[in-house]
Amino acid sequence: MQTLSAKDAKYGFGRLIDLARAEPVAVAKHGRPVVVVMSVEEFERLKEIELERSAKTPRSGEKK
Repeated sequence: MQTLSAKDAKYGFGRLIDLARAEPVAVAKHGRPVVVVMSVEEFERLKEIELERSAKTPRSGEKK
């Protein structure tokens, strides 16, 4: 995963979007990663995985 400084992300927003379409990009503030920017497709893929996992996991109080 590539990392950009917040300043570079701000002034190169178009580049950030282009990079994030290929892979998630961490944005760092004061040298510490604080957010990740990703494509909509990657976000939807991760949401689907989470939904599948939560459907398989019994809720508290339910039998397996």
